[in-house]
Amino acid sequence: MRVHLYNRLMAAQASRRDVLRGAASAASVAALSAAGVLGSAASSFAAEMSADELALRKAIMQIPGAGKGSPTDADWQKVGEMCLGATKATVQPGEFKGVEFRFMGLNNQNLHNFLFRGFLKPWEAYTGAKITWIDLAQADYNARLHQTIASGTVDFDIVEMGAPFEGDVSGQGLNSEMPDWVKKIIDYPNDYVNYLRPPVGTWNGKTYRVCIDSDCHTLNYRTDVFSDPDLAKAWKDAGNKTDWGRPKTWTEVNAITKFLKGKKFKGQDVWGYLDPAKGWGGFGFYFLEDRATAYVKHPDDKAWLFDVDTMKPRVNNSGWVRAIQEAVDSLPYEPPDQINADPGTTAFQQFLPGTGSLLAWWGDIGSMAVTSDTSTIGDSVLFDILPGSEDIYNAKTGKWEKAANGINYAPNMAYLGWGIYVMKTVDADAKKQKAAWSAAAHLGGKDMSLWMAAYPSGFQPYRVSHGNPDEWIAAGYKHDYIASYLKSQQDSYNHPNQAIEPRIPGIFQYYSVAEDELARIFAGKVDVQTGANNIAAAWDKLTDQIGRAKQIALYKASFGA
Repeated sequence: MRVHLYNRLMAAQASRRDVLRGAASAASVAALSAAGVLGSAASSFAAEMSADELALRKAIMQIPGAGKGSPTDADWQKVGEMCLGATKATVQPGEFKGVEFRFMGLNNQNLHNFLFRGFLKPWEAYTGAKITWIDLAQADYNARLHQTIASGTVDFDIVEMGAPFEGDVSGQGLNSEMPDWVKKIIDYPNDYVNYLRPPVGTWNGKTYRVCIDSDCHTLNYRTDVFSDPDLAKAWKDAGNKTDWGRPKTWTEVNAITKFLKGKKFKGQDVWGYLDPAKGWGGFGFYFLEDRATAYVKHPDDKAWLFDVDTMKPRVNNSGWVRAIQEAVDSLPYEPPDQINADPGTTAFQQFLPGTGSLLAWWGDIGSMAVTSDTSTIGDSVLFDILPGSEDIYNAKTGKWEKAANGINYAPNMAYLGWGIYVMKTVDADAKKQKAAWSAAAHLGGKDMSLWMAAYPSGFQPYRVSHGNPDEWIAAGYKHDYIASYLKSQQDSYNHPNQAIEPRIPGIFQYYSVAEDELARIFAGKVDVQTGANNIAAAWDKLTDQIGRAKQIALYKASFGA
């Protein structure tokens, strides 16, 4: 979306959710215990908050309230104003008058940068600073950032960026180091989930990142579809031995997807899993990873993308080839023209409006299903960690093995979350540096971050203090729903066999190359093994261009070696 459409978009926002919901409704499900979600750490954080802070969090979580349509720019500004406490404690009114800086970030689904505008308008009014915005589509982000790095011309002072880019940006000394006063404001790192604590967000012992997000892909499934008695009977009549219900393995996902083609549910075509087969600026590769990690992330091996000692790509091994082949085989059983669906399409134009019954995606689905005008599925969705596999490929032995615990699960911690990074461009001016870091701290504050996790924003829970379901229930979320959502997040964050990507230079160049070749595979121009071999060869070439020894060292460092 163009920046000049921003004000028109905000003025036109009106709740369509009640119209779109139609017949979608929540199926009856057994109550989920909040004890499985809320650990002692989250309870401790809640106990340590003052009455004023608890009251503030309760108040902002009711703006506008779950089930009351998408928040508007007025809501974003109201939340931003209410969360100015830390700014007012560290900045004098008008202290940054005359300061101007440029902020580069995404405009996905009219979120990200558009929310930041609303949150920072009251900050600008109080501090006197002025922000110029650079808005990028997701598919354009990787190329734009790498162009800046390659040319050595950083034309922004703050950037919304993911941790995988830290090797490219922080590794080249382009960031400003976080001041201690900012760490206190954002409660760093105490309130961050474990996998987002150092070394993530740091480089050579220096801290650069204000988290605004945490990332993992989870399974979203339609409870109304998987509790339907007619579909259950048809499933049994088709000769299936298992009960009709949400799948636990990718084998079951594939079987369900093939079974549902041609079936009707509530008078409409019903579909199974939604594969995004179109590239998305490198970000689409994460969705192939969702299918692959259960096959290729061995519990005894931290590596799954490359061999640790050589950087030899694993993307063409038997496990990866199986995942790609299953995606190819499933596409004919998915909605028409699925080959042209990117991840934004599968989430926002298919699953939320009611097409498909299974989707792997980031946590946006969990918040948007009951808070976005685009959603028709209401509360008829629950959540789980990604499906697993009964067998696992051991890259070290080159053989398939039976999963030790029956099913091998390997949650994909895709992208490590978005963060706010201040650039070195501000360091020569103490006033401008303080202003930039104050804006970053405002966006990454503990209270406003809870609101962003609960409402359409592009971000999901990333703090320990986000794990208290009572605060979400106060916003209007139903207990079973939010308990399931938070549990799927926590079970992924804390899983012993997480698939964590390396923060190595060029990671999105690897992913973009893979997307290009996957497009050829999905179009039938090359067979799966040949395509996978082509990806591996391109990755090897890229590693040599960047420097194999350097990449090996950084790859090992990403595992804490």
